[in-house]
This record gives sequence, C-alpha cells and structure tokens, in this order.
Amino acid sequence: MKAARILRQFQALKPQIKTQTFPGPLSQAISKDIAQYQEDRSHQFVADYSKSSGNYIVDADGNTLLDAFAQVTHPQVGTHKSLDRSSIAIGYNNPALIELAKSDEFVTAAINRPALGNFPPSNWKQILEDGLLKKTPKGLEQLFTAMCGSCANESAYKAAFMAFRDRHHGTGFSEEELKSCMQNAAPGSPEYSILSFESAFHGRLFGSLSTTRSKAIHKIGVPAFDWPQVPWPSVKYPLEDHHEHNKAAEAASLDHVRHTIREHKHKKPIAALVVEPIQSEGGDNHASTGFFKGLREITKEEGVFMIVDEVQTGFGATGSFWAHDKWELETPPDMVTFSKKAQAAGFYHNLELRPSLPYRNFNTWMGDPIRALQAREMIQFIDKHKLVQQTSDIGDYIYETLKALSADSLIENTRGYKQGTFISFDMPTPAQRDLVVSKMRQRGVNIGGCGERAVRLRPMLIFGKEEADILLDTLKSVIKSI
Repeated sequence: MKAARILRQFQALKPQIKTQTFPGPLSQAISKDIAQYQEDRSHQFVADYSKSSGNYIVDADGNTLLDAFAQVTHPQVGTHKSLDRSSIAIGYNNPALIELAKSDEFVTAAINRPALGNFPPSNWKQILEDGLLKKTPKGLEQLFTAMCGSCANESAYKAAFMAFRDRHHGTGFSEEELKSCMQNAAPGSPEYSILSFESAFHGRLFGSLSTTRSKAIHKIGVPAFDWPQVPWPSVKYPLEDHHEHNKAAEAASLDHVRHTIREHKHKKPIAALVVEPIQSEGGDNHASTGFFKGLREITKEEGVFMIVDEVQTGFGATGSFWAHDKWELETPPDMVTFSKKAQAAGFYHNLELRPSLPYRNFNTWMGDPIRALQAREMIQFIDKHKLVQQTSDIGDYIYETLKALSADSLIENTRGYKQGTFISFDMPTPAQRDLVVSKMRQRGVNIGGCGERAVRLRPMLIFGKEEADILLDTLKSVIKSI
C-alpha cells in the first residue's frame, strides 16, 4: 500500500483557504508579536503544526494548504530572494514518528542529550547502523555527524584541508607550524582554498559562505576567504532536447575547472571542489551525468578532494536515494554532505578524511541522537513503502505534464527530467514568477521560487498522484489567469 494512502486518514483531502487575505489576520498578528524579539520579515505564514498532517500544512488561521514545498521559504514579492529548505520527507505528524517520540529510547535521548564525541550512549553504534549507515554512499564507509547543512559542509571543508595538508606534509607538526597557527599565519594556517561554482549555495557559516555564490544578500558585509569560483555550464533546457549545445557548454566548464586548479597550485592550492548535483537555491541549475563524471576525473588527476553537497538533493527527492547515484562514477566522491530531509546532518567520507588526531574536527554535540533516531525511522519508512520509487514515478508524471503544458503557455525551460520531484520551470519575468507563487498560495497550494524567475517544486516523498493532480490542476488555472 502506498504511503499516500496510508496517511489519507490523517490528512485533509483538499486545500481550503478560509481567510480573505493570505497570510490571514491571526498569522500576521502572531508574526508581529514575534517581531518584538526576533526578525519576522522572512516569515511566510505562521503554521499550526498540531493540526498539520501528511502533505498538508495548516496555518494559524485554519487555512489548509497542499504543501509542495515542504518547509522551503518563498521569494518575497519584488525581491526574488528565497532559500531552499525542503526539510520534511515523510509528512507532517507521520504516525511512525509519533510512535518513535513516545518510546523510552527517544525520551532518554531527548532529556539526556550527550556530547557524542566524548560520552556517546551505549546504543549509538546501533542507532547509526540501523539508520544513516544503511544509506552509506558507495565507497564511503565513514560518517561524521553534525548539526545542520552549513556545518556539515564546513566540517567537510576542514576535513579536506587537514587531509590535504597531511597528504603533502605528513601527519606530524613542526614547532613552527604549532606556533604560527596560533597567529593565523602560515605554515600552520596554510593558504589552501575550496573551489566552488557560480550560483552555488553551500551555507552561511564563514567557510561555507565563502563558497556560496547565489545572492549578494547572503554575503554582503561579511568577510570572506579569497577562494576561486568557476562558471556553471550554460546549458539549455530541457536538457534532453539540447544534447550538442550542452555537451559543448559542459566541456567549456570542465576546461575552466582544470585550468583554475592548475593555476592555483602555487598560490592558494585548491584542497577540494564542492558541487551540488542540482544547484537548487541558485536557480535549479542542472547538468548531465557526463559533466559530473568529468569533474571526478579532473579531481582525481589533479589530487583534489571532491565534495558532493547533497544537503538539498539527498534522501530520495530526485528519484534515487542520493542524486549522485545516477552518475555511476567509477571512483566515488571523497565526501557526501547531507541534511534537510534527513532531519539529521553530517557527511560520509573515506578513511583518508578521518583526522590524524582527536579534537581536530570536533564540536560539543557532534550531532544529536534524537535526530539520528528520526533519520533511522524515516529510512525504514521510506524503504518499507518504496517511497524513492514512488517519487521517481510521480516526478515523471509531473514533469511530462509540465513539459506538455509549456508548449502553449507561459512556462519555459522545464527541468528535472528523470530527477524525481526535483522539478522547476521559468516564467518569462520575475514579476510573473512572483505572481504564480502568490496565486498558488491563495488557492491553497504551497510552492516557491528560486533564482531570478524560476518556479520550483519540492514535495515530500509521500506525495501521490492525487496530490500531483491537485497541484497541476491549480497550476494550470493560475497560469491561464496571468
């Protein structure tokens, strides 16, 4: 039985907007109250999570929306600013997670939160083996647990720097290195760098923010490392209709990657390249499998670690558990970071990336056992109900419908072919994109945008055909009204 049917009894059957405005008056009032103490200008609406269920989110005013964005923020009208989150995998108030929360195991972990790096609980290894380690990417037998996507990437960068240094200089440290690092100076603090792509988003901490290139508002006023970037391939969409153009565009980008790595060998050596399988926040930018194979070949040849940032694409959203599974690499990447839908966070890596000494890559919590328990329960639910395959099938259905709709409508550049429900398209102008997002919400369907004029979908893994039809019918109606 499909999970969407299992949850049917726990969720509303259709969207329902009760207020004349959206957000409604109560939602606006609560946001205003919160604003006394915290920033509220990013609020979209105030949710009532106790009443939300399955694919449906209920707000403080009692409006019920089909959530095809799953905890992702929307662009504020006229600003084109948004952030990708998509952090709910198996529905609001999923009965399996409610039962987990009632268990002694969960309660013990919640009220006795351990510093995992120093005092791990006796069942920690078993929690990991029954959950996150069941989905270990090929060739990456090690797991570093963290708190969020940004710190997963940040910790992966640190691991790359440490291993890169040890690879070239051995695992011991000179007295000069030990003293100079305390002054933030070489040789103890070497001038290594991380290579990222234009339009990338890898987080907002200092290291991760230096590799984030999607929007100026994320970076303005914050010091950054002087690290290089390379252009993302200027491909045309749909990808499957422009093979020759895209092959040339990807080859040009790969040449730029190789040149940049070699150019930096004697000034700020590049320790790692970080790449998203799909540039989500930067505009849902795609590339072919061949492009990513080319990146892996270059990083291997040039002695650079390859970090695949699956914070947004991981955990089944693309119709495979990890988006990079589709690349079928001969040599796996060196690290794969994750968060969002996993509820937990961290990165998988090979043994070379484990620090040579304790405390080199460390923090107080080193993750959170209750999040690891949630991840374990979700993985079991996903496997039991074959949700990755369902997401692949539903994604094909949505994509083909949108592609057909684009033939005689304002929809342009449909993308996400064979990428599960990780689907997006462009509107002709940013204003029209904003209008689509706004009107969809006013009609009870929660979607969002990214980049300058893209509309994107990020439904949960339990999103079924019934929900897909509501989404598509509403979208068709909205597009016709513009």
